[in-house]
Amino acid sequence: MLGDVLLINDQHKSAAKIIMERVLADRNELEQSSPGYKFVVAISGESGAGKSELAHSLALLLKGCDIRVKILHTDNYYRVPPLERREHRISNEYKSVGFGEYDWKLLHDNIDDFRNDKQVFIPCIDIITEEVDQLFTDFSKIQLLIIDGLYAIRTDDIDLRVFIDLTYHKTKINQMLRCKEPADGYRWEVLEREHHHVRSLKSLADLRVDSNFDVFESCVEIEDE
Repeated sequence: MLGDVLLINDQHKSAAKIIMERVLADRNELEQSSPGYKFVVAISGESGAGKSELAHSLALLLKGCDIRVKILHTDNYYRVPPLERREHRISNEYKSVGFGEYDWKLLHDNIDDFRNDKQVFIPCIDIITEEVDQLFTDFSKIQLLIIDGLYAIRTDDIDLRVFIDLTYHKTKINQMLRCKEPADGYRWEVLEREHHHVRSLKSLADLRVDSNFDVFESCVEIEDE
């Protein structure tokens, strides 16, 4: 998202380094049978959990390994534009909040575009204008894709799924600092509904990140927040 505010700290960088090691190992294994394999990582978690910060930190580390990386933010794939979303959610008593708010077909098409080295336009929300712009992208120049968003690990055809195990109850300060939406009753109602949808995806993860940003294999039990 154009104009997004990132609050990157040492915890994000440390977690990203561990995830990068797993990415490189998995990618190298896949390249043994498919040279030039186009690898996709997905990072999910609740609002304010640090998805974008972790994605950005991971991308920079991979760039340092001479891997061309692009991040796709699923917030750019909402069906209802930003300026209309609040009224839409309230008008249907918040029942629309969840997986169905996203244009999954377009997201999956763009992942296919990446894997097939296509040149396409992808959506990009400008946070200042709250308009959906179109960003021209040449995927033939991109070697690795990171999908970042609430429900990103639900996306099809992902090679590594990462889940940040933090609830919105623990990240209210980060949400207010980023100022993406007004912190009012509407916002908390949306967060509570998103909370239940995001938590339902935890079992899909290959790696889980706890509240201290320590990284674990998904089979390892860590305390729920």
